[in-house]
Amino acid sequence: MASQHDNIKIDKTAWVHDSALLFGHISLGPESSVWPYVVMRSEMFHIEIGARTNIQDFVMIHVGGATPTLVGDDCSITHHATLHGCTIGDKCLIGINATIMDGATIGDNCIVAGHSIVTEGSEFPDNSIIAGSPAKLVKTRDSGAANAMNAAFYVQNAKNYAHGSHRFNEDDLRAAGFLPQD
Repeated sequence: MASQHDNIKIDKTAWVHDSALLFGHISLGPESSVWPYVVMRSEMFHIEIGARTNIQDFVMIHVGGATPTLVGDDCSITHHATLHGCTIGDKCLIGINATIMDGATIGDNCIVAGHSIVTEGSEFPDNSIIAGSPAKLVKTRDSGAANAMNAAFYVQNAKNYAHGSHRFNEDDLRAAGFLPQD
């Protein structure tokens, strides 16, 4: 991992892939994970990533012109997403290649569909399913449990990667709640 270590705080239980690039004022919460080729940059304001949140491959996170970027607990920010000066609540899933712009706020338990563009200053309440370009509220449903389960999968996956294992076995899947306990 390349970084300017002056103001980067990584919880001791977090995992960051060596190819990730982190610059500026950033904090990573407990059991969070940052996957290959992620870039986080904060020349002003700050980036805050919550507990058990995963930032997947090729995600770009930057601060806005007047806003930090804040991501809650138990979130999955999926491949190629861009977060730019926005606030994401707890237990959210941001779909592949979605973009969330300056000042936008996404409530708890939400899903932002892949390829959506959430425009500047947009606000979506808890339990929103958001899709389109520009993104609109398309349905209301509490997706918190499913989103937290996805985040739990990535917590276990990051623990495996930290120990050199790049594949799940049945015990791992049971521990993450994906298979029934014996």
